[in-house]
Amino acid sequence: MGIVVQKYGGTSVADPERIKAVAEHVAFTRSHGNDVVVVVSAMGKTTDNLISLANQVSSTHPGRELDMLLTTGERISMALVCMALADIGIDAVSFTGSQVGIITDTVHTKAKILEVKGDRLREALAAGKVAVVAGFQGVSTDREITTLGRGGSDTTAVALAAAVNADVCEIYTDVTGVFSSDPRIVPQARKLQRLDFEEMLEMAGAGSKVLALRSVEFARNHNVPLHVRSSFTWEHGTWVLDMSTINAQQSSKENAMEDPIISGVVHETGEAKVTVFGVADKPGISAALFEPLADANVNVDMIVQNTSKDGITDISFTVPKADLAAALKIVNTVAGELGAAGVTHDEAVAKISLVGAGMKTSPGVAAKMFRVLADAGVNIEMISTSTIRVSVVVGAANTEKAMRTLHTAFGLDSGQAYSAPLPERK
Repeated sequence: MGIVVQKYGGTSVADPERIKAVAEHVAFTRSHGNDVVVVVSAMGKTTDNLISLANQVSSTHPGRELDMLLTTGERISMALVCMALADIGIDAVSFTGSQVGIITDTVHTKAKILEVKGDRLREALAAGKVAVVAGFQGVSTDREITTLGRGGSDTTAVALAAAVNADVCEIYTDVTGVFSSDPRIVPQARKLQRLDFEEMLEMAGAGSKVLALRSVEFARNHNVPLHVRSSFTWEHGTWVLDMSTINAQQSSKENAMEDPIISGVVHETGEAKVTVFGVADKPGISAALFEPLADANVNVDMIVQNTSKDGITDISFTVPKADLAAALKIVNTVAGELGAAGVTHDEAVAKISLVGAGMKTSPGVAAKMFRVLADAGVNIEMISTSTIRVSVVVGAANTEKAMRTLHTAFGLDSGQAYSAPLPERK
């Protein structure tokens, strides 16, 4: 008998009928001899509605109280799923994140998991019960309720899968898998059958919303196979796993034939570019600028420093738009202390990334990307790379043109428009 962890997102538990469908889905999995752990998100737009309520009563949202408020959404889902399971004769028990022993750090609204005790979870499985766990939440080392930030339910599911040594963690969502690009923007996008952890990490970090970055990191670190699939069909989705073991069993010729150079074209429009003009080009300047941002938990993504002229340079970097106000407050203060000429920011930008394990052995990908964008009249403002990713920042107005042109140029088009229901924008 194996152990399967199943995570159901907000659209999968959006209403009573969908919750009943989830219960039937769980029953089907159990009928094949598996123990099942279910992780649920809040129903539909519940989290958004709770944030709206908070905005209506106050412009001040202390992190502790916001976490106390937002965690109620998943508690509603977990109780209703247990009731739906009971109605079809399946013994189930619900747990909050704290009850199941998810221990986090003390950062409210975007806490990180430090440990999963999981004793009550293992006891429930040993008793033959389905364990239904509220996603997105835990309890801090200060014994306060915390939330895990965007995609927190994915992270919860993977962490629990690692804790119980599950055979697979199934991530059920409103799309049938991971696609080579966002089908809303690139209708010719195709579903990917499998991805390596490293590729999925780069795609998630570059803007793909199908899986949360931290959940993929957790899966890679604990070698938890992921299966991203739709809760609306039984269609196989996309497997995300350690491909090195599989590839070791294949000849290099087979790998060359089967593995494409580029797996996907990913975009991110949730970042803003900040530029600090006229700072001295000497040791310690970058540290003085970025250390306060790190201390404030502002995540800096791309960084570009211009060539020095007369000992003076400019530094540009990107941050999440949600952190822009906090970042600008810090940067303006530091810029004044450093004697910088000024600070500007631009929210009308998009990051476009090519991701593919084949880049490691295929030179010329970046050059081709730059030529394709140039021929399309798309100006590049910033560039960053890794061994399997090339990212550029362009004007937001050029997002669709850049993505479609690159998707076609690198041979990723499926040949037919994606016809399944498209997910709502997050």
